[in-house]
Amino acid sequence: MRWLVRADASVTLGAGHIARCLTLARQARLHGAQVEFVCRDLAGALIPQIRQDGFTVHTLGAQEDDVQAVRAIAGSGAAVQWLVVDHYALDASWESRVQGAAASILVIDDLANRPHDCTALLDQNFWPDATARYQGLVPPHCLQLLGPAYLLLRDEFAQARATLQRDFTRMRRLLVNFGGADEPNVTCLALDALIALGATDIAIDVVIGAGNPHKAAVKQRLAVLPHARLHVQASNMAELIAQADLAIGACGSSTWERCFLGLPTVAVVLAENQRLAAQQLANEGVLVNIGALDAATPVALRSEVAALMNDPKRRAALGQRAMDIMPAQVADLAGILLKQG
Repeated sequence: MRWLVRADASVTLGAGHIARCLTLARQARLHGAQVEFVCRDLAGALIPQIRQDGFTVHTLGAQEDDVQAVRAIAGSGAAVQWLVVDHYALDASWESRVQGAAASILVIDDLANRPHDCTALLDQNFWPDATARYQGLVPPHCLQLLGPAYLLLRDEFAQARATLQRDFTRMRRLLVNFGGADEPNVTCLALDALIALGATDIAIDVVIGAGNPHKAAVKQRLAVLPHARLHVQASNMAELIAQADLAIGACGSSTWERCFLGLPTVAVVLAENQRLAAQQLANEGVLVNIGALDAATPVALRSEVAALMNDPKRRAALGQRAMDIMPAQVADLAGILLKQG
């Protein structure tokens, strides 16, 4: 069995597409599939991390034709069973042109803003109107895998949830995580808020990616917070989330990791594709939504974080509601696709 994954990461795109595709790739590998990635060689592309995980990566040059390259790679070995496409810049036009390169195409999306020509579509986000979101955007035969029941999470999260013990009467540890790249440097904004708050007696875990361009500025702020620790390209996110009592973070794919482990979050919208999800989750009582970057001032962050730190009942309500919208266990999505294909 051979799978191809077409996804990108960069300083501007973030790491979420690659992160969730890696989770699916690991699942597929457990079923005996040979998984290869096709990625553009962009700044912050995470290609070394993908290879470190044991997967082949075919790199595309800046001017290389996407469709021709994917078709050539697909035809260079055994037949491809699944082509997985996780890319906001690709749609039905691209997918139609690569038809025949693989027996089946899976699109991973959460925007529902463009048509797709695919065998199956995955949108793992929580949407009350999930079944209506892709009407008219996918072919009638398309298998729609919608909602957190199909959440792509690493095994460590299921293990952490099985032993999770939340105690919202305490406020001892805080997690700060704004994704792998954090180009606008919201991490430092959050740390400025914590410094102004005088949070010197709280353990603080700060997670950034290896390609974060603001590492020096982050370290400068951590020097003022005696119980703060920096984690670069952390491989133990489930452990860090399970240990934390409150998080400050982006409303991207890491949102679902925090929800699965019931961690209350003060969220900042870092991109337009996060806006609707943040609004919806705030309306559902799952998180506190600061809003877009222009609203994420140190003063606003300090105010919301201080309010939650001093309100254990509200933290408990947010954490419980976050877990309520999540499945009790993670689906074997690769197994579902193999049966479908």
